[in-house]
Amino acid sequence: MEQDLPTGDDARAAQVFNDHRRLLTSVAYRVLGRWSDAEDVVQDAWLRWSGSDYTSVQDPKAFLVTVTTRLAIDQLRKAQTRKESYVGPWLPEPVLTRDGADTAPDTADRVVLDDTVSLAMLLVMETLSPLERAVFVLREAFDYSFAEIAAMLDRTEAAVRQLLVRARNHVQDKRPRYPLDDVKRQSIAERFLSACVGGDIAPLLELLSPEITVISDGGGVVTAATRPVVGLDNVSRFLLGITQKYAKYIEKGMDIRVEIAPVGVNGDPAVIAFADDKVLYVYTLDMDEDGRIRTVFAMANPEKLSGVRALEGDAG
Repeated sequence: MEQDLPTGDDARAAQVFNDHRRLLTSVAYRVLGRWSDAEDVVQDAWLRWSGSDYTSVQDPKAFLVTVTTRLAIDQLRKAQTRKESYVGPWLPEPVLTRDGADTAPDTADRVVLDDTVSLAMLLVMETLSPLERAVFVLREAFDYSFAEIAAMLDRTEAAVRQLLVRARNHVQDKRPRYPLDDVKRQSIAERFLSACVGGDIAPLLELLSPEITVISDGGGVVTAATRPVVGLDNVSRFLLGITQKYAKYIEKGMDIRVEIAPVGVNGDPAVIAFADDKVLYVYTLDMDEDGRIRTVFAMANPEKLSGVRALEGDAG
């Protein structure tokens, strides 16, 4: 989300801010798990920056990260209340990331790629307190020192260390591991798509982990499973049923395409469904150490697809 930039005396302030925009959005997204909220937080940070005596700020980067982090923590606390009334499972908003690179095109080019941006990891971080999550993000993803984090959060270094220990203990056993390279994972995603579209259950079962789970987020806005679908039999039938649903869309005259994303989604391979060149669904594939798909994150809520809208111009 680009704001109108000033000219004249304030142009320097805008330039300094935009030099750090990518970092600020990356921090906010990891703390919040929502791309749209991260953009709002960065917009608020810009207002704080442009309204401050920025010429006296000795370290603009530290100032901006501090403001962004604190705003994100406040926003996260508000979001937790909203999630209590959310319809069905809640998933982080997907964003585009290039495979094997640290940038992504268009609206998502501000997310730095590492394992803290994967949907599986973001979902694990949902169970942390806002402060634990902020400390974990700043230390694990951006390698800030304990002293720097303490200053940002107005806490002692001892308190920050304790928060990090609690956060690490909570996520260490659930942290995603990627033993396969991107080429192999992309190949598995292509086989997954082929099996689903072909309607042949045998090759599909070969790709799925025995503990396979599908988590769908429709948010009550569109039709989606309101509970996770678990197990080989249930998941395979569920996935093949989606293909039949798309056939019904085609019968209604809609132009439906389902294809592998030309860029990764949150660092993982993804299958994207387009309806009339608009993103309809995003299926992000989380794989285990053996290369089998253990979780399919299915994002259907149109309000949470802004981070992948850049694909719409490339559809087809």
